Amino acid sequence: MKNIYVGNISHSSSEESLKTLFESYGQVDSVRIIQDRETGASRGFAFVQMANDDEAEAAINNLNNREHDGRR
Repeated sequence: MKNIYVGNISHSSSEESLKTLFESYGQVDSVRIIQDRETGASRGFAFVQMANDDEAEAAINNLNNREHDGRR
């Protein structure tokens, strides 16, 4: 199981949109966008957990620096 840090995400990105993006490379177990405790706003990063290390590596290699919701 691999936990992937996803940085510089748009504040408009949703956990569902990130899940859909990563699912094209394999099974996604969970997605968690980190939010500010006081405001509930996105802090601009997330963690995506994938079950298979090879699929996770494929996602990392193919999605690194790719634009999603207006951000790389």
